[in-house]
This record gives sequence, structure tokens and C-alpha cells, in this order.
Amino acid sequence: MPSLHDVAVDFLQRVAAGQARAAFERYVAADFRHHNLHFAGDAASLMTAMEANAREFPEKRLTVHQVITEGDRVVVLSHVRHIPTEPGFALVHIFRFQSDRIVELWDLAQPIPPNSPNEHGPF
Repeated sequence: MPSLHDVAVDFLQRVAAGQARAAFERYVAADFRHHNLHFAGDAASLMTAMEANAREFPEKRLTVHQVITEGDRVVVLSHVRHIPTEPGFALVHIFRFQSDRIVELWDLAQPIPPNSPNEHGPF
């Protein structure tokens, strides 16, 4: 059985690669809920939005920078670029698991400015 760390990362990689439906079928619990304020809170609404995003941005890139696992929670900090030549944004996903299934998801994004005064960058 894969670790929760591996499940969270694989879920995000599949979604970024345009395989949201496969990711949801493999990893998401029947009673899943999420907290993205742009969509209804059920699995089908989020999956449909992720599929639409993949069609709109077929060259999307996801780079995972940090993964923290504590109990039933996994936090993933990643860099997402919808268009490979643009700065993209820093993205944090917080997963809550029951057994090996994702039952709850939060996501927060911050656009990466082209000329940030912070020499350390977001990662």
C-alpha cells in the first residue's frame, strides 16, 4: 500500500497531467468534500473543473517542492505553471485521509510576481 505522501503527490501529478478522472477514481472517497471557494464542494464539481483546466492548459507543469505528513494530513507545496514560459504560482494543498482515501481537500494559491523583492523566492 502506498504511503499517504505518495498518494497525495500522485493525485496532484495525475490531475496536472490531465488525468483528473483517473485520480479521483483511484484516490477519492465517496464522501469527499473540498474547500475551493470557486466551485461547489462535491467531488464531481471539482473533478469537472480540473478536467476543464487541463483542456484549457494542456502544457501545465507541476513541480512538488515540499511534502509534510502528520497523522491523517498531508500538506504539499508545489509550483504550478499553466503555461511553461510564465512564472505560475505557488500552491499549497492540504489533504485529509481516512484509510488510504482522500476525504477532504483545501487548496491555496499565490501568483508568483515576475520581479519579487524577495531574493529567496517562494520555494
